[in-house]
Amino acid sequence: MSLEYPQDLRYLDSHEYVRLDGEIATIGITEFAVDQLGDIVFLDLVENGDLVTKGDSFGTIESVKAVETLNSPVSGTVIERNDALIESPEDIGDDPYREGWFLKVRVNDSEDISEDTMTADEYSALVEGA
Repeated sequence: MSLEYPQDLRYLDSHEYVRLDGEIATIGITEFAVDQLGDIVFLDLVENGDLVTKGDSFGTIESVKAVETLNSPVSGTVIERNDALIESPEDIGDDPYREGWFLKVRVNDSEDISEDTMTADEYSALVEGA
């Protein structure tokens, strides 16, 4: 199976991605992470209006194999969370980059993102060992 790494995203080595559109960052986990986790059974996310801090946890994701902490690639205020995924966490794997996003955050500083994130090519090299 060939995994997808969209070029318009930035990636963390902990397998979260971020898509920046103006001052709004959309955050989720990569197709690689979904593949590694297996069947996802539970998702816990911070609430709308909560502040998230770059590098800190914004929730947890649980599969039949493991519980993983989700780390924020940005600092800012949560303006929307994907409640549909909290109700049906098994749907994350259907389309992690479009319908499977977790949070939308109004970022404090968009310059923040490029400093500690990887391009699609850097991330795919990391996870595929290329």
